[in-house]
Amino acid sequence: MERKRFSVLFFIKRSKLLKNGEAPVRVRVTYDRLYVELQLKRSVKVPLWSQEKEKSTGKDRNSVELNHYIDALRVKFYQIYQDLELEGKIISAHAIVNRYQGKDETFKTLYNVFKEHNDNCRKLIGTDYADITVRRYDNCLKYLMELVKRDYKVDDILLREVNGELVRKFDLYLKTEKHCAQNTVIRYMKCFKKVINLAIANEWLTKNPFAGIKFHEVEVNKQFLTQAEINRIWQKEFKIERLELVRDVFIFCVYTGLAFIDVYNLRPEHVSEDSNGNLWIVKPREKTNNICNIPLLSIPKQILEKYKDNPYCMDKGTLLPVPCNQKMNSYLKEIADLCGIKKNLTTHTARHSFASVIALANNVSLPNVAKMLGHSSTRMTQHYAKVLDQTILRDMQAVEKQINICTV
Repeated sequence: MERKRFSVLFFIKRSKLLKNGEAPVRVRVTYDRLYVELQLKRSVKVPLWSQEKEKSTGKDRNSVELNHYIDALRVKFYQIYQDLELEGKIISAHAIVNRYQGKDETFKTLYNVFKEHNDNCRKLIGTDYADITVRRYDNCLKYLMELVKRDYKVDDILLREVNGELVRKFDLYLKTEKHCAQNTVIRYMKCFKKVINLAIANEWLTKNPFAGIKFHEVEVNKQFLTQAEINRIWQKEFKIERLELVRDVFIFCVYTGLAFIDVYNLRPEHVSEDSNGNLWIVKPREKTNNICNIPLLSIPKQILEKYKDNPYCMDKGTLLPVPCNQKMNSYLKEIADLCGIKKNLTTHTARHSFASVIALANNVSLPNVAKMLGHSSTRMTQHYAKVLDQTILRDMQAVEKQINICTV
């Protein structure tokens, strides 16, 4: 590990002489190329100052006293530096000077500020934040500290040392070391940027390390199933119980649009009956706390009926015995192979299929789809909704019919 350079330099300001014609003596404390300067309450005649020796060459009383003062102060700064090392404190030129001046304040560090932010967010889970959002902040901090330790050989750095170089290094680290996709990288960078903006607002930082750095999300072509593929999975007979269960949970999500975490936590109190006898899922989304209003169609009703006496459901108080997301996605790949579907099936494929195939392809309006998906606006719903060939064909057939009427 390369030892960071620490030095103390005494010099005079020849360009700013005092009224008595002497030059003020200053000291520069440098650590790792960053320095702090102080003007001492001492001065010296310019011809007597030797910059090579950093002392006065005079033999008079004032010169002797000045040289003793400089020697003592140099020893003092080196002693402070050694003390900070022994105490395991984060060392900087500011930290050394502040201790010398009796301030010795605890400097804000990147890790401490980021962790405090995450802890505060954690207290607001269920009100202002979703659990998944806080986990993303935690992962961002974890990856950031891994980079700091790798490249800077320390466990933490002062907040004021965060610069554009670190921001760009983190972007590269996420892509090359963590193999994150572009949009995932941007989510982590937004987490980092939020904490930096908080530090700037609190005046812990004066310069914005994100200045001039912009990030652009890429459009992702999210997969969905066709109605024929959905029917093939639903009608397939599975001899393996775990595959049958995963199929049922997946199809339930296809016909309700629920995300994995929402179907995992679906309970009897989330299903209600209206005055006309229709069953509805009315549930706040785990991610955003937005309310979903979803009428239950016949297929999801069948699935709920199938598992109403399931021991796991009765013990946990849930409506379906949903496996963990990792198992679900693993078994869905088996199901895709057995059904001859050449698509990467995941639990989220069901949500996209609901929006595109079950809802919009059957003329359900975008605002109603947004309401069922628990989106606060249709802008997010448009990312899920795909234009199907059959929808295009239906619209163009209507155009052709209108043209034929006009030409008759």
